[in-house]
Amino acid sequence: MDNRAGEMMVFVQVVEAGSFSEAARLLLMTPSTVSKLVARLESRLGVRLIERSTRRLALTREGEFYYQRSQELLAALDETEQQIAQGGAEPEGLIRVSSSVTFGVAALEPILPAFWEAYPRIVVDLSLSDETVDLYLDRTDVAIRVGKLPDSNLMARKIGTTKRRIVASPAYLKKWGTPETPEDLLRHNCLGFNFRRANPVWPMREGGRIVERMLSGSLLVNNGETIRRMAIAGVGIGRIADYHLRDPIAKGELVELLVDSTITDFDDIHALYRGAQLMPARVRAFLDFTVPRMQKFLADDPTKNASPKQS
Repeated sequence: MDNRAGEMMVFVQVVEAGSFSEAARLLLMTPSTVSKLVARLESRLGVRLIERSTRRLALTREGEFYYQRSQELLAALDETEQQIAQGGAEPEGLIRVSSSVTFGVAALEPILPAFWEAYPRIVVDLSLSDETVDLYLDRTDVAIRVGKLPDSNLMARKIGTTKRRIVASPAYLKKWGTPETPEDLLRHNCLGFNFRRANPVWPMREGGRIVERMLSGSLLVNNGETIRRMAIAGVGIGRIADYHLRDPIAKGELVELLVDSTITDFDDIHALYRGAQLMPARVRAFLDFTVPRMQKFLADDPTKNASPKQS
């Protein structure tokens, strides 16, 4: 009898448990049975999925791919059976979502009450961080990312485009002066980011060309929200996305600087997710509901006074 789903489930449990013996304990099997099932799976596929050693188990490249797809297939199987058992009921279950701090607060959180009105049986496990998460390692279903996308097998829906603006408070400018050129920033306290993917330079247009200024200051932080608050407090000059700045600019708490030098400083925002054909219904429902509303949030930004040039 073909029991590929059972072998797949055992393989996933071995990977997540980190050992054959622990997987056997969780599955109420003997270690030898678990080992034989994985060996039979490898024999049928004709490749090694797990490198065994006395210290630990390590996935081969083929094993990593098989593990990722197994997670998706088993999740889709579980959801299919649940919906059939419930007579085709509405999507339900847990969905793990990651977003940058400020975009999550400003664009995603206001949508959630209406989302739960439409899908009350879906639980959203929301993590807000400007660090980049690994969707597979962190078992994240949807990640909202700002900036250039790395090459990967992930799917993406574009939410929109955001402009990075250089800002400071009137109090800071009164005390330290207003920079008139990108070079002037070298004499100012420029607030920056400390996460690994952060670019330590600010790209600006100067004399008809793009230059990248290496700037420094008294603060390095892992989220744009803190830079926004510190800029309002008069600590220094910040370079952050325009969705951070709607209220502070409207209230006069922050002033945009060097507008002509930053007209090309744009980033795309995407919702990333794993797979398309095997996407669980709850993930599809979340994307279909939230992405158009987040697109509208970006399009309605009153602070935008320039558009990125189309290539």
